[in-house]
Amino acid sequence: MRVISGKFKGLKFYPPADKWPTRPTTDFAKEGLYNILQSTLDWEETVMLDLFGGTGSHGYESISRGCEDVTYVDKHVPAIKFVEQTIEKLKIKDQMKIFKMDVFKFIESSNRKYDFIFAGPLTECHN
Repeated sequence: MRVISGKFKGLKFYPPADKWPTRPTTDFAKEGLYNILQSTLDWEETVMLDLFGGTGSHGYESISRGCEDVTYVDKHVPAIKFVEQTIEKLKIKDQMKIFKMDVFKFIESSNRKYDFIFAGPLTECHN
C-alpha cells in the first residue's frame, strides 16, 4: 500500500495481513477517488471522517494532501495498533484522532460535522 500524492507521496506501508477482517482499498481505486476529490475539496479546510478505518490509508492520504483534521474509527484492535504506530512514525498524532469503537455507536454519539466521510467496505467479521 502507498500514499498517492502530497507530502508523503510514494510512502509505502505494510500492515500485517494475518487474519485481518479488512480488505484495503487498492492503490488504483484510491488514486481514482482522490484525483476526483482533489478538484472538489480544499484539503487544508477539510474535516475528514474515516469509518471502518482499517489500515488508516485514507487518513494518511488526506493528511498527505494537506488535511489537518482526520477522525479514524474502527474496533479491530490490531488495525488500531497498526494505525497508532504509523501515525507515530509519520508524526501526525495531532492531525489524526483515533476512536476504538463500533462505527454505528460512534455515529449515534457524534454531533460533529465532516466535509469528507469515507466508509470502507464492511465484512461480516469487521463491524
